[in-house]
Amino acid sequence: MYRLEDLLKEVIGRGGSDLHLCSQSPPIMRLYGKLVKLDNRVSSPQEVSAMISGILTEEQKYELASKKNIDFAFEISIAGNSQRFRANVYYQRYGVDGVFRVIPSKIPSLGELNLPKALEVFTTVPEGLILITGSAGSGKTTTLSSILDMINSRHRLHIITIEDPVEFVIPIKQCLINQRQVGLHTRSFAAALRAAIREDPDIIVVGEMRDLETIQMAIIAAETGHCVFGTMHTAGAVKTIDRIIDSFNVDQQQQVRAMLSDSLRGVIGQQLLTRADGWGLIPAVEILLATRPVCNTIREGKTHQLSTIIQTGRAQGMQMMDDEILKLLQEGKIEAETAYEYAVEKKNFEPYLKKTGKMGY
Repeated sequence: MYRLEDLLKEVIGRGGSDLHLCSQSPPIMRLYGKLVKLDNRVSSPQEVSAMISGILTEEQKYELASKKNIDFAFEISIAGNSQRFRANVYYQRYGVDGVFRVIPSKIPSLGELNLPKALEVFTTVPEGLILITGSAGSGKTTTLSSILDMINSRHRLHIITIEDPVEFVIPIKQCLINQRQVGLHTRSFAAALRAAIREDPDIIVVGEMRDLETIQMAIIAAETGHCVFGTMHTAGAVKTIDRIIDSFNVDQQQQVRAMLSDSLRGVIGQQLLTRADGWGLIPAVEILLATRPVCNTIREGKTHQLSTIIQTGRAQGMQMMDDEILKLLQEGKIEAETAYEYAVEKKNFEPYLKKTGKMGY
């Protein structure tokens, strides 16, 4: 039988990001975006259940049994150092499975993440709403933590985070830090947001804006003079704005457009692409800044024009996702097939595929 601790150590040693423990399957890790078997021996449902049960508290076992899935974070010691993981455990037709995400022990800087220096502008925003968006596994939480760590090093502020679960443990430097976990320290994102407004914060961090009440409370918090950072599972700045507005009833949408145009300060859209040499991932980042033309466009319900504004706003620090993907391709950092896969306007990348002879991709 495998030991969960040994498997997690192997994932870290080989540079993997995730471990998948699946009944009736060998253990699998995600390495540079691809799934790789750690071994060929299939784990039985009983073995997987025993490995996962060994790290659960009695309360977590009860929650798993009643809800059939559970999110949590935990730590193990590796070479005398504490290593943190985010976990999701769930039932499927063969039994209990688990996915374990490696959380870096040190919060990396923007430079270490190969993120644009332009993101530093968000470390000095006194109030308003800043959104970091992308699919699951695109590095949103790491980017957010890097920005917060920079704020923590440079300013004396009160930061409250609301997460599910708490991933990066932010050390206290210049700032006062309070990290709250949904289900453990608060009932919900919205409830914690409502309370946070009365807890004298300068910055409120919403780990995930995934329902109407949370989105509504985040906008209200930003409007009342707080700096609010939030993440959303959306692809790009334009879709993020549309997603927020469409979350509300039609008769509320004009008011929301007005509120959002006043409170929004920026949107960061992020994807992680496989490097051309196959050794690692590299980010492609879209940046929308809430300039006057952007705010007017949102207020007037003309979000389809935002892409054009971003393209013409490069001098102000804005950038389009496809432009950044093209730049990575031209610099030889990614392959044409990767660029085509992640591009928004795929037809613009077809000429590069033709050169490789892989138009059937």
